[in-house]
Amino acid sequence: MGFGKVGSEVARRAKGLDRARAVGVELVGFDEAIATADFISLHMPLTPATSKVLNDETFAKMKKGVRIVNVARGGVIDEEALVRALDAGTVAQAALDVFTEEPPAKDSKLVRHERVTVTPHLGASTTEAQEGVAIEIAEAVIGALKGELAATAVNAPMVPAEVLTELKPFVVLAEKLGRLAVQLVGGGSGVKTIKVTYASARAPDDLDTRLLRAMITKGIIEPIFDVFVNLRGLRITEERVILDGSPESPLEYVQVQIANVESRFASAISDSGEITVEGRVKDGIPHLTKVGSFEVDVSLEGSIILCRQVDQPGMIGTVGTILGEENVNVSFMSVGRIALRKQAVMAIGVDDQPSKETLKRIGDISAIEEFVFLKL
Repeated sequence: MGFGKVGSEVARRAKGLDRARAVGVELVGFDEAIATADFISLHMPLTPATSKVLNDETFAKMKKGVRIVNVARGGVIDEEALVRALDAGTVAQAALDVFTEEPPAKDSKLVRHERVTVTPHLGASTTEAQEGVAIEIAEAVIGALKGELAATAVNAPMVPAEVLTELKPFVVLAEKLGRLAVQLVGGGSGVKTIKVTYASARAPDDLDTRLLRAMITKGIIEPIFDVFVNLRGLRITEERVILDGSPESPLEYVQVQIANVESRFASAISDSGEITVEGRVKDGIPHLTKVGSFEVDVSLEGSIILCRQVDQPGMIGTVGTILGEENVNVSFMSVGRIALRKQAVMAIGVDDQPSKETLKRIGDISAIEEFVFLKL
């Protein structure tokens, strides 16, 4: 009861002890839980709603011989009612690390009960736990200073460390796609609906996208003060595309679409009418692979210049020369086109932010029909 960090870890370990239910954890309501459980382990905070949540009435609903573990807060159990349940045999054993009054009275019937095992509110007070907490804090601080996502962040979805490791490059991809998409919105448009599509060969139950959604949201929200986009009433929807093939990689691609808005870069509007950006992870590096209906392939490092141009010889050299003359280093360049000698979109990765004069020189090239600079 209680499914935060500690409760989740207890459930994960309990799976290995329960062969019949080793395939997963079932979430049930309170009444069903207390009526069917053989072991009840408490991990919730003490609030008005949880105060004495285990009492004479709830003990009466439990299976005879139930075992109680409380490592949460003492006040979540009515201690006098627990003594009566122990005496009646309803509760076979109780293990308690916390008490309503700490330290408990020396003559406490609960502490002295022969079927109760107690510890003095150890929590994280053991030598081993203190060392573990110190290491965890140090690693979290180092990770945060490196710009890495913290597995224990209080304002992000909690996922197991092994899942976080696997999703790490996709987490970066998700945030940058959100950042790119919102910067493409133009004309002071209000963004109301964002659709995120995940393509994967994995079954839906094997792919937890909560963290990816959170990072897309972060990427969308952070640049709004620079791009002046109204996000009031924003609604994010998710869709999954199930692919054939090996589920070795968690995701094939992630696509972000913003509907019913104008765009600073008209070519970012797909055939279906939404601003569309799509990305993949290649060799552990996030890549932008689609803008609107144009296929591109550019690493999401540094920043990006997008240009729509007439598909003709010399365009890459012309733009590259201007950037070189202005001492702007190009990291990647990719061109996607609809048809030979028609329109094309050039995506240029740059390490530095070009000056306004540099961008103007690019825009003045006669074959370039539109361009936009996007910060990552």
